[in-house]
Amino acid sequence: MADNTGQTLSKEERAAVRDRARELKEQKTAADGAKAVKDAIAALPVDERAIANKIHDIVADVAPDLAPKTYYGMPGWAREGKILCFFQPAAKFGTRYGTLGFEQPANLDDGSLWPTAFAVLEVGAEEEKKIRALVKKAAG
Repeated sequence: MADNTGQTLSKEERAAVRDRARELKEQKTAADGAKAVKDAIAALPVDERAIANKIHDIVADVAPDLAPKTYYGMPGWAREGKILCFFQPAAKFGTRYGTLGFEQPANLDDGSLWPTAFAVLEVGAEEEKKIRALVKKAAG
């Protein structure tokens, strides 16, 4: 994303790249990843912390084989080292809402067009039901 200063990445994007480089060095074990996700969630603003904690609990329940690990500094869950889904807080890039995103390994394919990210403003009973179904389908 270009801005008027001629730089190709925003300040937030450069920070995310630094987060990713640090993650690749520091998250060698499942315990390292779990601690990193716990720390990433704890650092979020209160409203987004509640959302991230709820998503974390849902993923742990629906797909316990997925390993928590951060993804560009965001809470994520992986299979065989590859991120399957992640929570991108609104605060991370100054956006209007956080998103639950899914990467290539997710089994969300539905014909030739399907969503891979979902806006999340809160996680009530209806949202929890939808997230559970998405994670279950994605994890296969």
